[in-house]
Amino acid sequence: MAVTTVGASAPDSVEALKRVKAAEEEWDARLSATKRNVDETLTRLRAEASAAVKEAQIDAGRDRVARVVQARTETEAEAEAIVVEGRKAAEQALVGEGRRPADKKDAILDIVLGSFGKD
Repeated sequence: MAVTTVGASAPDSVEALKRVKAAEEEWDARLSATKRNVDETLTRLRAEASAAVKEAQIDAGRDRVARVVQARTETEAEAEAIVVEGRKAAEQALVGEGRRPADKKDAILDIVLGSFGKD
């Protein structure tokens, strides 16, 4: 008859427990390494995103300033053209050469009635 002792474990079960413990430690190490890798990647990506946003803000500011300068230049040129045109129209109005027929009234009357007044 075989004698068994209560509470004693077979040598195979101890080895199985050691293998399970080693597998748990290996997976814990892998998980820790992956977590560190993810944290480092996330930190790097956040820094890159922040730098990209700052770069975009600087570029947008530079473009805005350039567009304002361009608009100011175009507006000043247009305003100068309007002033020149207004001065020219004012000078023409002074000598009866305005755009409207009423501006030319004196010149037209001199031409039409000129022959009657000379006799």
